Order: sequence, then C-alpha cells, then structure tokens
Amino acid sequence: MLRRNSHQLGLAKWVAVLLTTASFAACSGDGGGGSSNGEGGAGAGAGTPTGSGAGAGTPTGSGAGTPTGSGAGAGTPTGSGAGAGTPTGSGAGAGTPTGTASTASGGNCTGPVDISPVGGNPFDGGRLFVDPEYIAKVQSSIDKTTDAALVAKMKKVQEIPTAFWLDQIAAVDRLAGHLDAALELQNQLCEPVVPVIVVYDLPNRDCFAEASNGELKLDENGTERYRNEFIKPIKEILAARPNQRIITIIEPDSLPNIATNLGGKRCDQTTATSYEENVAHALKELNMPHVYQYIDAAHSGWLGWEDNQKKGAEIFARVINAAGNPAGVRGFATNVANYTQLSYSSESYDQQDNPCFGEFDYVDAMASALAAEGLGDKHFIIDTSRNGAGNIRTDWGFWCNNIGAGMGQRPKANPGGATRLDAFYWVKPPGDSDGVGKAGEPRYDLFCGEDNADTRAPQAGQWFHEYFVECVKNANPAL
Repeated sequence: MLRRNSHQLGLAKWVAVLLTTASFAACSGDGGGGSSNGEGGAGAGAGTPTGSGAGAGTPTGSGAGTPTGSGAGAGTPTGSGAGAGTPTGSGAGAGTPTGTASTASGGNCTGPVDISPVGGNPFDGGRLFVDPEYIAKVQSSIDKTTDAALVAKMKKVQEIPTAFWLDQIAAVDRLAGHLDAALELQNQLCEPVVPVIVVYDLPNRDCFAEASNGELKLDENGTERYRNEFIKPIKEILAARPNQRIITIIEPDSLPNIATNLGGKRCDQTTATSYEENVAHALKELNMPHVYQYIDAAHSGWLGWEDNQKKGAEIFARVINAAGNPAGVRGFATNVANYTQLSYSSESYDQQDNPCFGEFDYVDAMASALAAEGLGDKHFIIDTSRNGAGNIRTDWGFWCNNIGAGMGQRPKANPGGATRLDAFYWVKPPGDSDGVGKAGEPRYDLFCGEDNADTRAPQAGQWFHEYFVECVKNANPAL
C-alpha cells in the first residue's frame, strides 16, 4: 500500500506559500520522453516484434508516499504554477466544453473569473496549479542536500506543476482540499488556476505488471467498489466545484494493455471487458462542462507499430462510444511516466521496425489512426517529466526507474511539434518511484531489476530521493 502524507498543511498556509513566488515561466525548445510510474511490460501484440513495448506503469499518487517530516516550511520557494503557455489557440474540437465563470467569493477579484480556455485548450489561458504535496516531497530532498547549486535547482522544481494522483480510494479524501487550494489561489490571482488529476484505480489494475497492481480485484466486488467508492465521490467533488477548470488523465495503462497484452499474466478477457466498461463508466460520470478528460494512450514504444496503433484506436473508439461520446473527452495523454524522447534519430535500443521515432511521430500516427475511427477531432498531451535524456536504456521496454533519466520540457500549452498537441505536462511527478528494486520484496517486478533500473528504489509511488537528485542533475533543458 502507498503511504499517505503524515502531515497536511492547512489550506490557508498552502495558498500563502503558493502566492509567495511569481508564476513559473514556460520553457521552449525540444525535450525528451517520460514514462509512467511503475507499471510494466506492454508486451508485443500480434504482428509486433517481441519485447517491443514498455507498459506505462503508474502507481504513483501525487501525495501518497510522502516521507514524514517532508513538509515545506514557511518561506519555502514554491511557485504559484506554470503559465499555461502562449495564448495562440489550438482550436476547440467538436463538442469541447466551453467552460464557465468562477463566481466563488472571498477573493480579491472585482468580478467572476472567466475559466473558459483559450481556443478550447484547457492548458491555455490560465495558470497550472502546483501541487502542495509535491512541494513537500521536493522539500524533503532539499533538506538532505548541502550542494547550494543543486538546492537552487530543486527549488525551481517546486515551482513546476505536476499531476495529483488518485491511485487508491483513500486518496480521494485529499481531493477536495487540493481543489479548494487551487480555487482559493484562483480567487486571489483573479485568473484561472487549473489543477490536473489522474484517475487511476481500475479493478485488476495494470494486469501485466507487478509493481503497480491496484487495490481492487474483480473477484472481490471490484467493479461495485470502483464505481461507488471511487468514481462516485470523485464525481461529487468535481460537480461541487463548477467554477474551476479541471483536467483529468484517465486510467493510465489500462486500455493499451488490452491492445497488446491480452492473454498474458492477469490480462484475461474478463479483465479486458471490465477495463472497457469501467473506463467508459468513468468517462460518462466525469463528463461535466468544466472538466476536460484525456484518456491514456500509452507511448511510441508500446503502440507505435501500425498494427498496434490500429488496435489501440479501435479500442479507444469503442470505449468512447460506449460512454455516449462525452463532450468532455478532449483527447489522449501519451508517454505517461515513460522516458521516450519527443524525437530522436538514434537510440541505444533496436528500433524493431517501429515507424515512430519519438512521441511527436507517435502523436501524429495515432491521430491518423483515431481519425480512421471517427475521432479526428481529438487532441493530445505528452508527459515530459522524465524524458530529457536519451540513450539511458538498452531496450525501450525497460520502464522502471531507468538510471540516467532527466526532467524534460517544462509544462507548456500549444508547444507545437505534433498534430493537435495541447501541451507538454508533468503527469508523472519526478521522484516518485516506479517500483521496488530489490527482488523478494512485495510487488517486485522483474523490470525493476534490469541492468538499466536503479535497484535502490522503494515501493512504487514512494519518494525516491536519490533518483530525484539524478533527474534534477540530468534535466534537459537544464534547470
């Protein structure tokens, strides 16, 4: 089980901290590709070369696993969130929610805050919220660090927005406070402040991995618990806050596992059917005018092959149709917690006839595959949290705490480079472990013992100080 925070600072204190620093300036330029937190093995599907894809594996939780005593003290440089990018407008897809105005009271604003996104892109025309729990985690590493130059870089990381992971039912208890902190900041700044949350607790979660298996089991009333104890309270919390623009990333690794891993490990047909039905349920229930949903769509080293693109697109279309084609489904998230670079000409691993040389290629290819299924209006985001460094693995199926990883491009709206790309964003909080590195430990996955993996790693989702330090040092662009 992931550890919950041992301390929670009060809402007013966090907002005060967040207001102490000017907004984070989004960076430009190319980066690399990140991978998902602790999930494993997107094995090859039919027609795909064996060993071709890494699972995005993500049991992270933005707050789960924060070490005790890691809270940010008064005066900690935290930052108020990354600017959402140049308001050039990416064009609203058909049926994209238009947003509403914030009318919450208690702030400094003379009128309601208009939370409508620029051009329909929810990452644009606002400030991305910096997770206070992540600030505390980074502070725990700052407290252990004596190198002044390195500390300065870590403080910059405290200004960068990361996603808030709902990776177990207990994590939902912290959601309302997280959103309220963002709303209070919004009412102080009089501009949209946009939180990003990850919905990640399917029954039989991550059926092809060991490190990130979830708490819910299909044969233990998993579907009823998922819908009533997880999705239902999330829906109620989101519905009660119509004055906020909220972005959700839906169930990393689930649907891609159906595309390539059906029949392997615990990925049987019953699980596959449950994945589709429960993801469709989540999409339908969380469909609200102020909520923008991105379905996880793996990465270039998983669904990059043409056959896998087609299978993935067919599954995505089937699930969206089953949900009733919700207007709130803005598009897809790629490279969640993975390491694939945005683009490259050569890597240390065999390309294995994959036509996609990085995430830009993959987004373009998946956009075409989705268009063939009637989903040509969908947009994309790319997780760039740990994809700043290339040539760090001998096989791009290696996903677990890869040695040499560096933080990539900073969150930014409308970065260009690929079809209908809404944003770069740090979905995987850098420093959260992908999975335990010692054989014999609970939830140990063989991928976490590969030559490219850092075997000092703690359980998935727990803070990994040494790994965070390396991600900071290897950041590209540099911090």
